[in-house]
Amino acid sequence: MRRLIRHPAVQAGLARLLGGYLAFVIRTTRWTLGGEGTDAAVRELEAGRPLIVAFWHERLPLVPPLRDLAAARTARASALTPRVLVSRHRDGRFIGNVMHRFGARMIYGSSRRGGAPAMIEMLRALREGDPVLITPDGPRGPRRRAAAGVAQLAAMSGAVVVPLGAASTRHRILPSWDRMMLPLPFGRAVLVCGAPVAVPRDGADAALPAIAAGITAATDAADAALGIVPANGG
Repeated sequence: MRRLIRHPAVQAGLARLLGGYLAFVIRTTRWTLGGEGTDAAVRELEAGRPLIVAFWHERLPLVPPLRDLAAARTARASALTPRVLVSRHRDGRFIGNVMHRFGARMIYGSSRRGGAPAMIEMLRALREGDPVLITPDGPRGPRRRAAAGVAQLAAMSGAVVVPLGAASTRHRILPSWDRMMLPLPFGRAVLVCGAPVAVPRDGADAALPAIAAGITAATDAADAALGIVPANGG
């Protein structure tokens, strides 16, 4: 059974099903984009400066509407192609197949495998003006512990990091390593932008705790906006 589930054709079929499900959820959910960093992020986009958007892996299924929500604030967002960093592992390929449905382009690599080529590709994307989306605790954790790559990318590119949180009133928490929040249809959902974090060229190590704290704060703010009480520490 495991071999069957891992077969590329089966994985592709499952990705189509999950993508269709998320598309249905997006259509039947009332979405809001807010947070103290939203206006600053919009100003960066309107000035033609790229963004690094960082969020915890557990909220990945809630991120696909971000570009459309941003486009409601500034027309420039609709012309951009978000680049999403995912691992080269089978799970990363699966996520890539799902996210591709929502207008994103994948960059494959992680700190464990393919890190250098992925970094080069992300730097190129930022130079071209497209935002890069990263889950700093992915692909396998530890949960809510940011790897250094997000701060290093910001230091090398000069792009600010926008911490992002997301939550839905109707959801299930999956029994995965990250306790992923899977949204359900017919709810209300929010995406919350924290204050952008600027990283000096020689300040990646010092900035990493601020980035991680910003993501957690944005996630907590999203939960609080919907009256969600996190269980077992979030």
